[in-house]
Amino acid sequence: MKERSLIDKLHEVQNGSKENYISKSEALKVSKRSKTPLAEIYGVLTFYTLFSEKPRGKHIIRVCRSLSCHMADANKIIGKLKETLGINVGETTFDKEFTLEESSCLGMCSVSPALMIDDIPFGNVEIDEIPEIIKKVKGGEL
Repeated sequence: MKERSLIDKLHEVQNGSKENYISKSEALKVSKRSKTPLAEIYGVLTFYTLFSEKPRGKHIIRVCRSLSCHMADANKIIGKLKETLGINVGETTFDKEFTLEESSCLGMCSVSPALMIDDIPFGNVEIDEIPEIIKKVKGGEL
């Protein structure tokens, strides 16, 4: 049986975390179990934006900041999300439900502006859709 990759192991740890992140103690455990230097673990953790070293909300909202999304007013989408959630980029809502992040590219240039909530992509996002999307995610409909 082929051994799982370091990225797979880190995803497993993060997905098992109630606060959606990999703590220093968990990173150390992965290092010891996999016999991988801790520096390499942190190299992966800090390179890939899907990983976090600090606690985050239950749902991660990633807004695309690529050129095509920028040209399609992604800034307005971010502004509406900040207003709706009451947080800034990089912050988590008080109820620990949502964390707002930016992504350099979501690979959805043909449907910009785009965002992802957890693993669910949203393209051609309109500003007035934001509150309803958030409501559906919070209510477990998405």
